[in-house]
Amino acid sequence: MAVTLTSLSQIAALGFDDIIDVRAPSEFAEDHVPGAISLPVLDDEERARVGTIYKQVSPFDARKLGAALVARNAADHIAGPLADRDGAWRPLVYCWRGGQRSGSFATILGQIGWRVETVAGGYKAFRQLVVQALYDAPFPCPVVVLDGNTGSAKTEVLNLLPARGVQVLDLEGMANHRGSLFGAMGPQPAQKGFETRLAMAIAALDPTRPVVVEAESAKVGQCRLPPRLWRAMQEAPRIALAAPRAARAEYLARAYADVTADRARLAATLEALRPWHAGEIIEDWLRLAEAGDFVPLADQLMDLHYDPRYARHRSRFEVGVTEVPAPDLAPGALPGLADRVAGIVHALALAEGDTP
Repeated sequence: MAVTLTSLSQIAALGFDDIIDVRAPSEFAEDHVPGAISLPVLDDEERARVGTIYKQVSPFDARKLGAALVARNAADHIAGPLADRDGAWRPLVYCWRGGQRSGSFATILGQIGWRVETVAGGYKAFRQLVVQALYDAPFPCPVVVLDGNTGSAKTEVLNLLPARGVQVLDLEGMANHRGSLFGAMGPQPAQKGFETRLAMAIAALDPTRPVVVEAESAKVGQCRLPPRLWRAMQEAPRIALAAPRAARAEYLARAYADVTADRARLAATLEALRPWHAGEIIEDWLRLAEAGDFVPLADQLMDLHYDPRYARHRSRFEVGVTEVPAPDLAPGALPGLADRVAGIVHALALAEGDTP
């Protein structure tokens, strides 16, 4: 029996014990249904072999080889990762289009006695729901942008807001990137994977309440924001954290300790700024980095690089900006700052509700 997916929020409510993605590992790595486990019935090399035989020899020979490989891999999964599943186990299986790979594996599992079902249309049907949510449907709720110059602790304040009754979208968390040249936090998801994370987070929002997002460009690292979200951010009211540069420099030195701990990475990132700055400025920054003078380095980077660019970017959004003084960005001061931001968001929600 095949399950037809009609909404992203439906997936968690289906109640299956496991969701199994039987596509090749590279397909799973690019994107998958949230919570799915990877049990490929054909690995990448096997899938390529079957495809080549299908095109160059015959569909019959390709299906015969494919069936043998699927059976062998299915046996390994049943004797391995699935060995502890009891008779009441209920899995949901999908492949690319809900066809041969998932159907073959589901048949084997069903013969054991497990109550297995497949996804009608496979991953392609799920992906269509993601695309509809991000590219076709209007953004579901009012947006408030949390703004502020580089080093204003925006991300930390954003992540304190849910405990204060404010819903948020952590775009940098979903993209695994802090949104600047120094912001890499490890491998980023593929664009499709980022979009799935974003679509699932949006599906969980209460459309009657505003959602706070951090000010970003149209890309977070290499992950592109969908145009409808980007447009909603451009038109949204803004709350700007106004912190002095000295406090921001101290904050950056603390928040980017992972970058400063890797001197080679830090030097390479500073070298990447050469197209925008004179050679003697870059050399000064490299000397500060080598000496471990990270607070003065952060101060100069903001003064000469980030603040001027931020000013040009923010000049387009002067209407509807509420400034929140943030003289202290020490860890103990951030909860109070989050309280003030939450109060403004709640006030904006009330004002929105009063608008005829």
